[in-house]
Amino acid sequence: MTSQTATAERSPAPAHPGARSWLLLAVCEAKMVIRDTAGLIVPFGLPVLILVMSASSASETVITGGRTALDIHVIPLVFTMVVGLIGVVNTPSFLSAYRRTGVLRRLGTTPASPAMVLVAQVAVGVVQAVLGMAVAFGAAVLFFGAKPPIDTGAALGALALGIAVMFALGMVVAAVAPTPNSALAMGLVAYLGLGALGGMFGGKESLPDGVARVGEWLPFGAAVDVLSSAWAGEGVPGPQMAVLAATAAASAVIAAVFFRWE
Repeated sequence: MTSQTATAERSPAPAHPGARSWLLLAVCEAKMVIRDTAGLIVPFGLPVLILVMSASSASETVITGGRTALDIHVIPLVFTMVVGLIGVVNTPSFLSAYRRTGVLRRLGTTPASPAMVLVAQVAVGVVQAVLGMAVAFGAAVLFFGAKPPIDTGAALGALALGIAVMFALGMVVAAVAPTPNSALAMGLVAYLGLGALGGMFGGKESLPDGVARVGEWLPFGAAVDVLSSAWAGEGVPGPQMAVLAATAAASAVIAAVFFRWE
């Protein structure tokens, strides 16, 4: 046995990050998000502001099963706005900044894979989105008497799929954007474009029929529709759920193919 072989046999295997490392990284990512005041306030404040502006009249119009227009239309729209702002706009900006400053490249030389940052950032973003939706729904219940969905299981499934598709689209933005500013610009354009076609500005009834029909099959409009159906107790429309799932899967593949670590 040569000395080189003996040394190799005695050398410990490279350490792999354990659960504590993942938790510490997630905590660090959470602190970064909290320090970004604009990125923290806008996903929480803007949807709640829209909810408050729309709730007075919407809470008086009963549609079905004791659920009002606030429950069936406004809350699903606000939830989708929260998830879209965090998934499509905020998360790509953070990841693009990490690439620009060399954080991802430097992590590649350590036992901590750069992929850990992606997972931690998405996990923190999902928690932020859940908190944002909780704040909005709590305000709706407390001040305007909003009610929970008739089909809670369908609503939770629709929410999970909506979160998945918005964050997958955000990963595509993070993959192709060369700079943090371009990531922010691309994310905003994608978010506002999908939102406009999905009825974020004035509802789908304010859009031309053809445009509204197209918007129903795009991520924002489809997410709002499946949540509305769950809130009304009508189940969830299978074709739109399938479109959301396919979009999430395709976006994840595209992001994985084009993502650059440096």
